[in-house]
Amino acid sequence: MTNMKKKQIAWNAALAVSLTAVAAVVSFGGSTPSAAAAAESGPALDWKPCTGSAVDPRQQCASLQVPMDYADPGGRKISIAVSRIVSERPSARRGALFLIPGGPGGSSLNDPSGKGQKLPQDVRDAYDLIGFAPRGLAPSTSVDCGLAHEDLALSRLRPWPGADGSVEGNMVTARRMADACATNGGELLGHISTRNEARDLDRLRAALGERKISAWGVSYGTYVGAVYAQLFPQRTDRFVLDSNDNPDPTKVSRAWLAGHEQGVEDTFPEFAKWAAAPGNPYQLAENADQVRLLFLELAARLDREPIPWPGANPEELNGNVLRQTMLDVLYDPDDFPVLAKLMLAAESGTLPAAPASPPDAVLQNVAAVGAGTLCNDVAWPTSTPLYQKGVEESRGKYPLTAGMPRNAMVCAAWPYAPQEPPVTVTDRGPSNILLVQNERDVATPVSGALKLREALGRRAVMVTVNSTGHDAYLDNGNACGDAAVSRFLATGERPAADLYCR
Repeated sequence: MTNMKKKQIAWNAALAVSLTAVAAVVSFGGSTPSAAAAAESGPALDWKPCTGSAVDPRQQCASLQVPMDYADPGGRKISIAVSRIVSERPSARRGALFLIPGGPGGSSLNDPSGKGQKLPQDVRDAYDLIGFAPRGLAPSTSVDCGLAHEDLALSRLRPWPGADGSVEGNMVTARRMADACATNGGELLGHISTRNEARDLDRLRAALGERKISAWGVSYGTYVGAVYAQLFPQRTDRFVLDSNDNPDPTKVSRAWLAGHEQGVEDTFPEFAKWAAAPGNPYQLAENADQVRLLFLELAARLDREPIPWPGANPEELNGNVLRQTMLDVLYDPDDFPVLAKLMLAAESGTLPAAPASPPDAVLQNVAAVGAGTLCNDVAWPTSTPLYQKGVEESRGKYPLTAGMPRNAMVCAAWPYAPQEPPVTVTDRGPSNILLVQNERDVATPVSGALKLREALGRRAVMVTVNSTGHDAYLDNGNACGDAAVSRFLATGERPAADLYCR
């Protein structure tokens, strides 16, 4: 599976019934006094070698029992799978660096062996690298909605409107998916939330014997990191938030979905310039404006006349499948040829082999965790006319995304009521957070990242990187941004003020 596919599975699980389409003013305590006291004397972890051929032999695995419901800390327990690679130079060890995954629906369980090894040596010396599978995601105690196979399609799970802009079909899909989750999801599905993930991480902190933790949160993981820093501010050491979510407590995940409008507008011009460059073997047109027009015309034509695509889900290339492919590809400039080749194939009428998909069981699990988080964090509107109005406005202003970012997903019919209000991120707490953000990011646009920067106030400094793609640090950013983050993790030194990395 390509790196882009791995990232996209996690993020898509988040923003559409699991975006697997395959996405209150808080006291500093965060949990009841009895739960907090229990967390401070957490059980020791029984570390054993991890399984799997792709895992570094140094990586160890364990599991931690946490309350399913933090309002009932003595009740049913669930298991959280955790992993670590210990500091490579114990004499330089500072503490534990939590690798907080995106999604929701992503896992960092193998990240100590993967992305963690891209960290500079002095950072790997300073920290034990800690990965985990969030509650609900296997091999932690898992959930599954038992969705129909066709409802696991990326273009179905993201809420793309009908070709005419209608949302009626999306509402029918939302109700069908919500009914499946109510029937098959079980009690745990109602207790999957960002607030509970943050509480789980604090239980893990205690089990590790750490007074404070450092963190590198990516994409949705930036919201988890910000929520942890709000609930447990005095337990934070050095926090890096990379590719940042808008923390708007009135919308939460709805704001993330809506952010794709601007994220695509910020990023598509880079694809268009690439696709119009002379000498490009996948050149689509002579200039960037023509590439944009070609994409819009091709999507509209495929709305009217889909092309059969055996082995795909759905088994046709329609306008929304093309749009979903565009959204996926803009996460990483290295994947631009995927969209260009598909557009050229569609023009010729001969499609390539359908891309391989993860097993349905994996998609089911990711979809359920994504939906549970997005829908439990905040109550979504249930009004069809409200979504229809938003979609019509969005289609007029942002034709590339065709109204999807303001449409209804499974949360519009979610069978579980949010058990707690959304967390309001504030500037209360130590000034020990560094935000790093690419200027052109389709999933977490800089406009939303600035909202998190504003909310954190004096607690944070932001490094904005003149680069394109999702995931800035050690991935799609630049040397200036990478150096600023690495220096902070290794030494604690941040830029004196917000920094722009050209």
